[in-house]
Amino acid sequence: MLCKSLVRHCFIAINQRQLHRTHPRILITGGCGQLGIPLAKRLRELYGVENIVLSDIVRPSDALVQQGIYRYADVMDIKQVQELLVNNQIDWLIHLSALLSAVGEKNVSLAMKLNIEGTHHMLELARKYKCRIFIPSTIGAFGPDSPRNPTPDLCIQRPRTIYGVSKVHAELLGEYFFYRFGVDFRCLRFPGIISADTKPGGGTTDYAIEIFHEALKSGSYKCYLRGDTRLPMMWIDDCIQSIINIMEASNDQLKQRTYNVAALSFTPEELTKAIQKYKPNFKISYQVDDRQNIAESWPQVLDDRNAREHWNWTPKVDLDGLVQKMFDYLERENNLK
Repeated sequence: MLCKSLVRHCFIAINQRQLHRTHPRILITGGCGQLGIPLAKRLRELYGVENIVLSDIVRPSDALVQQGIYRYADVMDIKQVQELLVNNQIDWLIHLSALLSAVGEKNVSLAMKLNIEGTHHMLELARKYKCRIFIPSTIGAFGPDSPRNPTPDLCIQRPRTIYGVSKVHAELLGEYFFYRFGVDFRCLRFPGIISADTKPGGGTTDYAIEIFHEALKSGSYKCYLRGDTRLPMMWIDDCIQSIINIMEASNDQLKQRTYNVAALSFTPEELTKAIQKYKPNFKISYQVDDRQNIAESWPQVLDDRNAREHWNWTPKVDLDGLVQKMFDYLERENNLK
């Protein structure tokens, strides 16, 4: 009873604080990765340029600075992020800072510091300043003992990468902060995210981005996964919309704090056939590396029925639409150069 009362009290306090504002003020950490820049762009369109603070530890381009507020912020320095929260009167915290699967395996100690300690810092700040907080999770949070086709929201996880372990940790710690302190924690388990305007970030699913660049550049691609390796994927716009949907959802809609979200699942062979509709001469070959072991421990298809039922999640882009969007963007960019 005490925990439920505390949760209700915190949500009332947050709602009262935002009554005088038309839109939330949002801080994005780790914002210069694959997801952060397009997410910030869309949030600025919805809520106003002045309400979105993009942050990271890298030097931004001139174009990025012109798009809106950018601040240096190292999530390992909790006081630095705390200052940003206070000075910008932040209501929502979107924490994207993390090392991805393949990169994390090459530097486990750094992945533990960034993915685990950094998450601790953000949850503590969300608790202290009563921020709504979103932390993405991943198909990598599942493991070889999880059901793979389909993989439900609730099942055994036990991942075997430090990236996956850190994301399970984030899911559980976020739920603990929700029940113990009333922190408005929200989390989505994403499949591989595909976008045209960002470079691959070291993830096991990044072949599905690299393959398009090579299709235009050389007409062939050497894939590090077997041709029959099925993995769930999602177009970047659907990913961004899912974040907006869950952040805007009322707490009454959320029956759980962590949800699977899905759009489509395919293999390198199936993606190749879809590409060959546009590039008939495209060829693929295979040189399998250790990322195959990671892929084989992940879901083939995510069961996201709860997200669809609880807060009306619906993806829009299928495989043919994804291929068309990738080529349209990349060919337009190449013509401009």
